[in-house]
Amino acid sequence: MVIPAVMLVLALCMWGLQVTALQVRVTDAAADAARTLARGDSMSVARSRVTTLVGGAQVTSAPSGDFVCATVSARAAVLPIDVSARSCALAGGL
Repeated sequence: MVIPAVMLVLALCMWGLQVTALQVRVTDAAADAARTLARGDSMSVARSRVTTLVGGAQVTSAPSGDFVCATVSARAAVLPIDVSARSCALAGGL
């Protein structure tokens, strides 16, 4: 009785670590996409950079005043949970 419960707890911990790692990668990808778009690069360049960091991720962008904002979304592999992050960068920045 104890072994299945321990295995379940370990599986849930591993899944939580995977989702947390995905959130960190998505956050980094959103920041990178926002900086890329703020420099004036095209959306296809930003998409290629994001898919290099997070395979299968979706990227959208929108201006927000003097800023360019990018939102990156990805789905966790094991359970169907969507993870997303938004980042903004000053347009015309270096």
